[in-house]
Amino acid sequence: MLSEKMVTALNRQMNIEFQAAHDYMAMAAYCHHTSYNGFADFFLMQAEEERVHGMKVYEYLNDKGKQAVFEAIKAPEAKFGSLVETFEAALAQEREVTKSYYDVYGIAQEEREYQTLSFLNWFLDEQVEEEATFETHIDYLTRIKDDSNALYIYEQELGKRKEG
Repeated sequence: MLSEKMVTALNRQMNIEFQAAHDYMAMAAYCHHTSYNGFADFFLMQAEEERVHGMKVYEYLNDKGKQAVFEAIKAPEAKFGSLVETFEAALAQEREVTKSYYDVYGIAQEEREYQTLSFLNWFLDEQVEEEATFETHIDYLTRIKDDSNALYIYEQELGKRKEG
């Protein structure tokens, strides 16, 4: 049976995932507004992926007989100085999500909540991929700099993404 502390931590994590989705929507809106439609599509897919993550936590809480509790979502940053800045903000966000999962995992360890530890392992593995993805995109965009042809090709490739 999940303790109240564990339920609170899982609910907090669920809300963090939905906040991340909201933040990615704002990044997509910035990219659309600045005519980077391929990058916008990439961030829209990221938003969907975060909603899926939030729903996994939601379903786990329900499966354990606990209620998912939703909090207010804060307004995301809507203005960025550059395309690279959106990816840097995304990387910072993913690092915060990872840290938060570590906190939840620590509670599960303290409470010897083995089912929850097993459940959380998937997210920890996923966060490795998430952070690496954004680090790679930042590297590429930094390397491309002002090469509009390379940026166009890169944007077209990201725009083809169909799933997380």
